[in-house]
Amino acid sequence: MKAKATLKQIAKELNVSVSTVSKALNDSPEISEQTKTRIKEYAKLKNYKPNVIGLNLKNRKTKTIGVIIPNILNSFFAKVFSGIEKVADQRGYNVIMCISNESLEKEKNTMDMLSNGTIDGFILSISEEAQKLHEYNHFKDIINEGTPIVMFDRIVDEVVCDKVVVDDFDSALNATQHLINTGCKNIALFSSIDNLSVGKLRVEGYLQALNNNNIAVNPNLILRTDSEEDLKSKIDKVFDNNTIDGIFALDENDSVAALRIGLKKGYKIPEELSIIGFADGILASRRLSPSLSTLSQYGVEIGEVAANVLINRLESKEENLPYETVVIKTQLRERESTKNIK
Repeated sequence: MKAKATLKQIAKELNVSVSTVSKALNDSPEISEQTKTRIKEYAKLKNYKPNVIGLNLKNRKTKTIGVIIPNILNSFFAKVFSGIEKVADQRGYNVIMCISNESLEKEKNTMDMLSNGTIDGFILSISEEAQKLHEYNHFKDIINEGTPIVMFDRIVDEVVCDKVVVDDFDSALNATQHLINTGCKNIALFSSIDNLSVGKLRVEGYLQALNNNNIAVNPNLILRTDSEEDLKSKIDKVFDNNTIDGIFALDENDSVAALRIGLKKGYKIPEELSIIGFADGILASRRLSPSLSTLSQYGVEIGEVAANVLINRLESKEENLPYETVVIKTQLRERESTKNIK
């Protein structure tokens, strides 16, 4: 039996978007007669038949939101999801959560599965592999098919959609400035997320703070890696070969590693070594001694805002509603790992 072609297969073969194929097959006036004829003839040749069930699903609202997060073990993403679920429940929507596990293929497959009439829109944070490979066409294809996306935390300029972010650059700048204000002069930077957009922005903020205070950048104090394991394998060398009186850590795991190795090396914290980390979890704030000063990312609020942005778009009667980027301000929570400003 001859296999039936899909819209995506036809679009790929003819080097056009799925949206163009769909419009051509439905005689949309937006598509030229020449393009319509070419697409219709090819669809007939390939035995294309419209999926009536799928069309019915597409044409009605499912009142369901698809959420894709990269890592369920990260407390930040767990908090974002709780915020999404809270707002969705208040506004009469269901939520389907999936985990990409930082995999580009899993991210693509999940979006393909859910976008076939199962959900009305997506809220997601981009997988590590997608950012590393700069592969974002699957997001663009979904949007072109008419399914809206709200990105949070990890975003890219190449994809035009609604976005909710924290002020990573300004937060890093202000955190580094705080360490400088408490008297730190040799501030190390530890990152295990250098392949992520948020990691790069935080590095820029750190460097800008040094520049603002005429502090020369010491490359030996900057440890930028793509994984927690890589960071842990190199962190001892930074301590052993340099004088350090402050650390800015770009992720919760990085800040915990910095605190533990600092204590292991015999530093008095915060008298001899001050530490600030990007963290939103219980581990950093309550279960460590001394407790860590952190930049709180307000994960729940990010989730609430993202859900409202998506639902507002889904329920808007305006066809060309402008996309928006909402910036959530972080807050420095001073605890025992930093000195008071003199």
